[in-house]
Amino acid sequence: MGVRLYQEEGNRWDAYVMDSETSFSYHLIAWKNVIERTFRKKTFYLLSEDENGKINGILPMVHTKSLLFGNYMVSLPYFNYGGICSDCQEIRDQLLKEAIDIARRENVDHIELRHTHPMGNDLPVKTTKVAMELKLPQKAEELWNGFSSKLRSQIRRPSKAGMAAKIGREEELDSFYSVFSVNMRDLGTPVYGKEFFKNILREFPKTTWVCTVYTQEGQPVASSFLLGFKNRLEIPWASSLRNFSPLSPNMLLYWFSLQFACENGYEIFDFGRSTPGEGAWKFKEQWGAKPIQLYWYYWLKEGRTIPELNPKNPKYRASIRIWKRLPVGLTKMIGPAIVKNLP
Repeated sequence: MGVRLYQEEGNRWDAYVMDSETSFSYHLIAWKNVIERTFRKKTFYLLSEDENGKINGILPMVHTKSLLFGNYMVSLPYFNYGGICSDCQEIRDQLLKEAIDIARRENVDHIELRHTHPMGNDLPVKTTKVAMELKLPQKAEELWNGFSSKLRSQIRRPSKAGMAAKIGREEELDSFYSVFSVNMRDLGTPVYGKEFFKNILREFPKTTWVCTVYTQEGQPVASSFLLGFKNRLEIPWASSLRNFSPLSPNMLLYWFSLQFACENGYEIFDFGRSTPGEGAWKFKEQWGAKPIQLYWYYWLKEGRTIPELNPKNPKYRASIRIWKRLPVGLTKMIGPAIVKNLP
């Protein structure tokens, strides 16, 4: 058994990802292309092979180094999932050991591994977040009939106001980004560049879509990005315009996305990660989604503590308040240069 760096062998790598029971879309090699092309990041993709040369474990990592946020590696940044996929604990330990060796050579402060299952080691771990998943019936009608009358009424409200939803790909990207960039500014969060989403659509032509809700006049007021992998459809990014909140366009957005999932044979709808008890968690729970515990593990350089690179960190409060007051056009100009260094 040996561990080494990936060497342009995408078909073998992806074959292992598709066979693994613990893999997510983000383990596919195309995400390496997206990250390197969009963010110009250095990546370390490790694989383990048995004595016959068969892959039996993988670990993709992205290296980020900035004056503002430090020097660290994540598997994987920008997304909810990542970490080690392996056939057994021994292989997982070997991949982790090699990752730590690389971290020491690169003088990083920490490695973050985003898992959905316990790793079975003594690394420090965060368990403050959960993923929210909904098991889907074969027919959207069955899902609809299981909703409460209050939820069905909320879904109908935007349609009664003349709103309609549609699903597309590149032709919907401008609409998605116009809503997404405003929403991120309102949250006080730097926005990804449009090129990021364009690169994803290009790398995954058969498993990515954009869903948008429009007013009767054709204005996009809510939009989401959809990503399919195996039996699940994920909604990693979704936004709506606050001044249209009384008409609930986000409810139509999610219902249309759920319908699409059922009609295309997906068995699980992944609403993304949330903090239990908070607003986003309650929103997802009303659809019937159930929490799946997330385990984010950390290797820490001596003397370091678990990082808090998130909006709840008090050190970022002033910056967030200022960001919320900036013009959207300005945030689209400077946001991508900042957010590429955030995990």
